[in-house]
Amino acid sequence: MSDIRNIFDISGRAMSAQLTRLNTVASNLANANNVSGSIDNAYRAIKPVFETKFADSLKQSGLASVDAVQIKEVNRLPEKVYMPEHPQANDEGFIFNAAVNVEEELVEMLEASRQYQNNIEVVSTLRNLMMRTINMGK
Repeated sequence: MSDIRNIFDISGRAMSAQLTRLNTVASNLANANNVSGSIDNAYRAIKPVFETKFADSLKQSGLASVDAVQIKEVNRLPEKVYMPEHPQANDEGFIFNAAVNVEEELVEMLEASRQYQNNIEVVSTLRNLMMRTINMGK
């Protein structure tokens, strides 16, 4: 029975990791069109950093899961655009577009949502197998 709980626990942690990825994508897409008058204040895309975790109960079986340990800014410079009529333009007439690649974020969103769905399928399949096993005894 503890093996079954391990499967639920691992799938739950994997779903949590994918949800973290989806949240960062949502933040990046929401800020993709932001502009700033300075390079320091321009929005930069963020990405979660994951780490393999061995829980004490999982170490004995050799199982591991993944946890987000921090959210980091992507090392990409904002795009500098000459637009002197823009209300946020700096003294030189430049604005800085958010350092977000929308296409890259959409691919990340699709990948994370597919992996999330795969983990839902694991949990659903395990639940169905458990129900079939219980019904065998009837």
